[in-house]
Amino acid sequence: MISAAVVAAVIGFVPTAAQAANQPADQPAERQGSASAKIDAAAAAAVKSAVFRSPAEHTVRKSNGAAAAAAKGSTDLSVGLAASGTSAHGISLDAQVNTVGGTPVRVDIDWGDGKSDTRQVTKSELLTSKHTFAQVGKHKVTVTLTDQNNNVTATNSVEVQAAGSKFTPHAPTRLLDTRSGIGGSDRPVTPYGVARVKVGGNSGIPADATAVALNVTVVNPRSGGHITAYPSGTVQPTTSNVNFVAGQTVPNMTIVPVGADGYVELVNRSYGDVDLLADVTGFFTRSAAGGYTALEPSRIVDSRAGQGTWGQVAGRSEFPVQVTGQAGVPHSGVTAVALNVTVTGPRGAGHLTLFPSGQQAPDTSNVNFGANQTIANSVIVPVGPNGQINIRNGAWDPADVIVDVVGYYTSNGGAAYLPVLPTRLHDSREWDWPVPAQDYRWLPLADGKPNNKAYVLNTTVTNTRGSGHLTVSPDPNTWDQYKSGNWGTPAPPNASNLNWTAGATVPNLVQASTGTTGVIDFWNKGWDPTDLVVDMFGVYQSN
Repeated sequence: MISAAVVAAVIGFVPTAAQAANQPADQPAERQGSASAKIDAAAAAAVKSAVFRSPAEHTVRKSNGAAAAAAKGSTDLSVGLAASGTSAHGISLDAQVNTVGGTPVRVDIDWGDGKSDTRQVTKSELLTSKHTFAQVGKHKVTVTLTDQNNNVTATNSVEVQAAGSKFTPHAPTRLLDTRSGIGGSDRPVTPYGVARVKVGGNSGIPADATAVALNVTVVNPRSGGHITAYPSGTVQPTTSNVNFVAGQTVPNMTIVPVGADGYVELVNRSYGDVDLLADVTGFFTRSAAGGYTALEPSRIVDSRAGQGTWGQVAGRSEFPVQVTGQAGVPHSGVTAVALNVTVTGPRGAGHLTLFPSGQQAPDTSNVNFGANQTIANSVIVPVGPNGQINIRNGAWDPADVIVDVVGYYTSNGGAAYLPVLPTRLHDSREWDWPVPAQDYRWLPLADGKPNNKAYVLNTTVTNTRGSGHLTVSPDPNTWDQYKSGNWGTPAPPNASNLNWTAGATVPNLVQASTGTTGVIDFWNKGWDPTDLVVDMFGVYQSN
């Protein structure tokens, strides 16, 4: 039996005495270890998906300075190599050393990045070594055995590739539109049908792309439901990316792994037809490109307060936003920024389009809205050469625009992305209770994982009883402080990640910084309780 106090300590919510008294003793709860175990399992599956080998038969020996290629099956000095990933930047190397006559042998490992390790053996044995590369991409690892007594060396090499990916911005481009036939189909997606989106090898995206940043928009749904995005060739996950009701046009940003065949699949989990749009703004590859730096959410535009632009943005107009040099974003070297963009008080239906300065507005959308609706969406947008982006109001009527910056990509440095199969980390409907009004649920997702700098999460609120907004931010308290009761209530930042009204189910992508403690807060800034669902799609890891 689990007491209410233990449940509270585990899930990151301290109830009032009345609330605690009303909780059953066996109230199910998500323990901190449960979420961590899910993260570890998902990351382990992602990094171990490839094994790089070079068998002992490939060993090249030299004796007395003269090259002597070994015959196949020789029992002379040799080494067989097998390597697999341990993290976005790390690998584990197994070297099966085969010696002759029990003489001492020096083992030199050249990691291919200017670093090396040396071991000593006196008999045949399996040596396991771990290494972390500063940069993702391919590296040639060379192992040399030296039998100094007999003046013989044996060398074998294997090309390895760390599992992490780096980001390359892409000009906003539509890859799928079932209304017009872009992407292959000109018909709505049928109930529980699947739309396949060609990513690798399409629109300049390399065939070996590991993940893609897509803005997925639902148009004209005939009934309520949700869309799930996942890599082609894998089992459909139980997570969701875009939730909708009949007749609603709603977007959501996704960062989804790309299948081995270069496709991403979108399943329509509803009982009615639905049209789908998918716009790309960037992609990830296992090669040197842009690394990510997470920031605590910070507001850089609020047209209601005259911040970044003055007054409501007129219909069919655009305005520039200086993103570099603001809110922790560097002045130079920035290739793209991660934002949360909110529309509020629009006088008519329409959409916003974000794009780099110096370009024409593309035929894509980032935030779709109806009259008087408040709606937010996560956006990754390339930065123009002057450090600016443009925001265009595609509606015929004015609207207020709010922009919060949550991170940025740079050509040098930053964390590498490790895409994982979608994994549910938290569901208050099943594991605890709704997040109270003006309160927060804290989850120690990166406790004991200092290299995990940010998580790509899909946060969803459901069973909402009133209007409000969700703010996701790093917590200054540690997991140990919460366990010991020595914690203080943090202050939420002046930012929002998603907005809702009574009875709505609303998702949004969040690139959540783990801060300095690894604890992440999910603030209910409404005046009524709401249920919270958190799904993980990937993690940014430093070296």
